[in-house]
Amino acid sequence: MAPLLHHPSHRAALAADARALLAFHRTSLSADGGFVPLGVDGTRHHGAAQELHATTRMVHAYALGQAWGAPDCAPLIDAGMRALWNWHRDPDHGGYIWAVQGPRVSDSRKLAYGHVFVLLAASSATEVDHEDAPHLLADITTVIERLFWDEDAGRLREEFARDWQPLSHYRGMNANMHGVEAFLAAYEATGQEQWLDRAGRILGFFTGDMAQAHGHRIPEHYTESWQVDPEFQGDPVFRPPGTTPGHSLEFARLLLQHWDLTGRADATALPRARALIETALADAWQSGGGLAYTLATDGAVDRDIRLWWPVAEGLGALAMLQKIEPRPQDMAWYARLHDFARAHFTDARHGGWFPELGPDGLPAETLFSGKPDIYHALQADLLALVPGVSRVFDGLRGLNNAAQDTH
Repeated sequence: MAPLLHHPSHRAALAADARALLAFHRTSLSADGGFVPLGVDGTRHHGAAQELHATTRMVHAYALGQAWGAPDCAPLIDAGMRALWNWHRDPDHGGYIWAVQGPRVSDSRKLAYGHVFVLLAASSATEVDHEDAPHLLADITTVIERLFWDEDAGRLREEFARDWQPLSHYRGMNANMHGVEAFLAAYEATGQEQWLDRAGRILGFFTGDMAQAHGHRIPEHYTESWQVDPEFQGDPVFRPPGTTPGHSLEFARLLLQHWDLTGRADATALPRARALIETALADAWQSGGGLAYTLATDGAVDRDIRLWWPVAEGLGALAMLQKIEPRPQDMAWYARLHDFARAHFTDARHGGWFPELGPDGLPAETLFSGKPDIYHALQADLLALVPGVSRVFDGLRGLNNAAQDTH
């Protein structure tokens, strides 16, 4: 049986959804050059703070779209790059502020999570030859190397005040996981080996040491000395307690990307990725469909809320496995997640994806409201369309060139 990824009708559906996502979220561009949150029906919600991860993800998403040949992506990349340099960047202390309302600061924290997304945005802008990419990439590289990267630990420090005083002794998996994503993107954009090496060190700790010690699940929270902190209770969106199966799926995908970029030499990488994926799906799949948000340390469901992004990350991880060594169970899981997403998360009426489902399987708003940024859903589509498991921008450019050749 051929993987669903190769079926023309499925590929057409993925492409149509990606185009619809890009079209829906274009309307978030505001007159002042920033982005405004969108309601479920696409209504623009003015007055809300613009958070660093949202600004950077918009740059990344529309850079992917531009490489793919989607129309009207450049204005959003331009807006995001200006907002990063003129609003989020701190000219007094360096680094990037978490939340702004235009040029006014709303939340002045300097978070590793946000800064690695700046690196992702700068790398993606580099891939599409944006004129502002070189100085953004140079600036964020300096900040990460000087303040966030802990060479002794081989991982990222977590959070600082605006003047770079440490805010806590907390260390987290989430920022480091997105650090891997950004480091791999920076390597692909620049060829600088340091990024690939650092990504490998983070992956070795979380997908190797931690996953092996915890039944192929990865604890979220740590002390300053990198001991697991099972009692930590933090922000329910960015620092939920326990383990998060969606992050296992995302980490598995990044592990496979790193394995591919390093010549597929590590014989343990593919089995480790498969164990993470299979454990997360077995633990988190709910009787009514969808994936539970968080688990206790033994794998039992903790919060059974069903969000869009774990399903999107599952699709990305399973697409990778089908490209490397397709197995019937991978194809079945991919089809199951795809069908559930299309039935419950995609909004055929207004566009975009609903972020959350209630117990009745209908859209709900407890952790999220409106339609969050495009990042997870768009990547679920585009990562399945490209032929490889790394260098997605090259893959998208190849698809764009092939499409042009047929016209």
